[in-house]
Amino acid sequence: MASQTVENYLKTIYLAQQGLREPHALVPMGQLSAALGVVPGTATAMVKALAESGLVRYEPYSGVRLTPAGEKLAALVLRRHRLIELFLVRVMGMNWTDVHAEAEQLEHVVSDRLIARIDEMLGHPDVDPHGDPIPGADGTVAAREDATLLTCPARTPVVVTRVLDQDAAFLRFVDHHDLKPGSTLEIEARDEAADAVHIRAGDRRLTLGARAAAKLLVRAAGLLLLVLGAAAVAWAQTSPAPASRRPFAILDNSFLVEEAFNQEPGVFQNIFTFVRQGGAWELAFTQEWPMGSVRDQFSYTVGLTGLPGAVSFGDTLLTYRRQLLTEGPGRPALAPRVSLILPTGRARQGLGRGAVGAQVNLPMSKQAGDVYWHANAGLTWLPGADAAVGVAPRAEADLLGAHAAASLIWRARPMLHLLVEVLAERDEAIVGPGRTEPVGSVTLSPGMRGGWNVAARQIVVGVALPTTLSRGAASAGVFLYGSYELPFRAAGPSSP
Repeated sequence: MASQTVENYLKTIYLAQQGLREPHALVPMGQLSAALGVVPGTATAMVKALAESGLVRYEPYSGVRLTPAGEKLAALVLRRHRLIELFLVRVMGMNWTDVHAEAEQLEHVVSDRLIARIDEMLGHPDVDPHGDPIPGADGTVAAREDATLLTCPARTPVVVTRVLDQDAAFLRFVDHHDLKPGSTLEIEARDEAADAVHIRAGDRRLTLGARAAAKLLVRAAGLLLLVLGAAAVAWAQTSPAPASRRPFAILDNSFLVEEAFNQEPGVFQNIFTFVRQGGAWELAFTQEWPMGSVRDQFSYTVGLTGLPGAVSFGDTLLTYRRQLLTEGPGRPALAPRVSLILPTGRARQGLGRGAVGAQVNLPMSKQAGDVYWHANAGLTWLPGADAAVGVAPRAEADLLGAHAAASLIWRARPMLHLLVEVLAERDEAIVGPGRTEPVGSVTLSPGMRGGWNVAARQIVVGVALPTTLSRGAASAGVFLYGSYELPFRAAGPSSP
C-alpha cells in the first residue's frame, strides 16, 4: 500500500490533523479533497481503501483520522521530505524558498538507507529550512510550544521559529523582508479593526495582514535563549561552512570579471554594456542561453566600437561554457569557456583585429557570507591579425594576449551590491610585419549594482568607474551595465 498516492494521502491527513483544535477531531473529507486537488468521490474511495488497510479511521459524513500505524508512516514521509529539503539547501546550495517542490518528488523514491546517511551527514538536525520539525527515525516528533505573530507577547523580542506556508511566492516575501526562521523581531502594535500587525525588526518596520502573521510562528525568549534559538533555527538554512549562507539574489551580473555561473534551464539573459574611456567607447550586447541544462551554455556578443572620427561594428564572440563544478561546501563554482572570435570589425581603423581567433578563460566563484569573490585567467590568440593604419601597409602578426582578474562583491542590501574589480592584461601591439611589442595594463574599477525581481524575471542595472594604468599613463572612464533575465519556456520546479 505504500505507493506515492498512499503516502500523499497519509501526509496530507497528518498535516491537516495538526491544524485541528480538538485533539481527536476528524479531518473533513471536503478539506482533504481540496488539499489533494481531487474530487470528493476520489478522496472517499481512497480513504475507504486506507481504512481497510488499518491506516486510517473513517466515519462516513464526518471525516477521517490516522491510526497509530498511519501516523507513523505519514511521519516517516515527512521525515524524508524535510531532510531532503535541508540537504538541498545545505549541500546543494539551493535557495530555501525553492526546495519544497523538489522534495515533494524525491520523498517517494529515496531509500531509508539514503535518508539515514543524509541525517547523519547533516548532524541529525531537528528542523528543516522552514523551521518544520523533522520526525525521528521512529516517527516521533518532539513537542513544541510556539505562538504566532497574532498571539505572541507585544513589545517583547521574539525569534521566528517556523514558516507554515510552503507557497514559493510567500516564502520569497518572507525572505525579502528577512522574516525567515532565525530572524528576531518585535510586535509594536496590533490593529484588530484592520486585521494588521505592525512589527519592527532592527531598524526596519513592516505591517502584515492577519493571514500572513498567522503563518509565522515565533518564540519569546530571554537574551541567551534568543541568541541560541536564532542560531539553531538559522542553521537549518545554512551550510556548515560560512560560504553557504543566504544565497545572493543577484548573482551572474559581474562587470569586468567573468563569474562561474551558467544560465539555468528555461532561462536566458540579455546583457547590455557601455564603456567610455580614453577617448574610445564600446557598446556591447550579449545573450546567454542554456543548452538543455545548466551544465552547458552558449552565448554570443556583438557590439559597436568608436574612436575619434570612426565608428564600426566590433569583433563578434561565439562562446561555449561548461559548468565543470557547482558551488558547494569548501568548493568554488568553476565554469571554463572557449570563444571563437570573428573579425567583424574594421581592423585597419583600430576597431577590430582582422583575424579569426580564439579565447579561453577559467572563471571561479565562491560566496563567503555577504561577500562573493570571482577570479579568472585566460589567453587570447589571434593568428595573422591586422595592424591599424599608420603602422605599415597591411602589416600582420600573430598576437597572444593574457589576462587575469578578480573581484569582490559585497551585499549591502539583498538587491544592492557594492563591488570592486581588478583586471590585469598583457597584450601585444603590432609594430611591423610579423613584429610585436608587449603592452601591459592594470584596471581598477569600483562600482555598484541593484535590481528588481518581477515574477520570473530579473532586471539589474549597474555603474562603475574604471581607471586604467598603461605605459605610465592613467585614464579614467565610466561603465554602464544593464541585464534582463527571463524564461523562454515554462520552467521546472528547480528554475527560479
